[in-house]
Amino acid sequence: MSSSILVSSLKRFSTCEISDALIKLGLPHGGLIPDIHMLSPHAGPLDVRICGPAYTVQMVLASDKTSPKPAAHFVDTAPHGSVIVIDAPPHVKNAVWGGLMTAGAKARGAIGVVISGRCRDLAEHRSSAFPVFARAHSTLGQSPFTRPSAVNVPLTIAPDFGGANVQDPLPAVRVEPGDYVVADEDGVVSVPRNMAERVVQLAEKGREVDSRCMEDIVAGSGVQEAFKRHRGKL
Repeated sequence: MSSSILVSSLKRFSTCEISDALIKLGLPHGGLIPDIHMLSPHAGPLDVRICGPAYTVQMVLASDKTSPKPAAHFVDTAPHGSVIVIDAPPHVKNAVWGGLMTAGAKARGAIGVVISGRCRDLAEHRSSAFPVFARAHSTLGQSPFTRPSAVNVPLTIAPDFGGANVQDPLPAVRVEPGDYVVADEDGVVSVPRNMAERVVQLAEKGREVDSRCMEDIVAGSGVQEAFKRHRGKL
């Protein structure tokens, strides 16, 4: 199956349906890039869902003098149709994405940005209807706090528990350049390229099962009974 067909096929399914499929395929995190929410456009009547290959960006602290520096601004090299995925250092309070970057990304044909970190200029993103998914937002810009270090490199994105003592944390997600990233109002998932076709098949099957459950529940059947009948479990 070609990449364009896979993108179209994956985009038919919600992030929840895709996570369910990835769990069945043995990924304990279900592909979830955790603690990231849709900040643009506004949640509401718009059905916003993006799907495309990941174009990855690793950020480091500005005080890091040893990590490499890209030859060009990462927005200027974003491929058409890509989802820009940015991993910022943990716990920084500044934004790593702003309105000018959204303008540049749109001009290049990128379809959205997913940020393990913060953004700013929410009104500019929303007025241009550019999809921005991030952990949070900030008034602070990138300088003098962080800087880009590398593009199109594997990212390992861990949950942000804010320092909480979590006994059984969700595993970190590894996002490889070119993995398929799907994002909607429920969250963001990353689909490894070698699993994409199987994910489409399992998500289709899962949708059919859930549709039968819904029909029975709306008709008056109990949830437990419907699950047992169609999912084979209580």
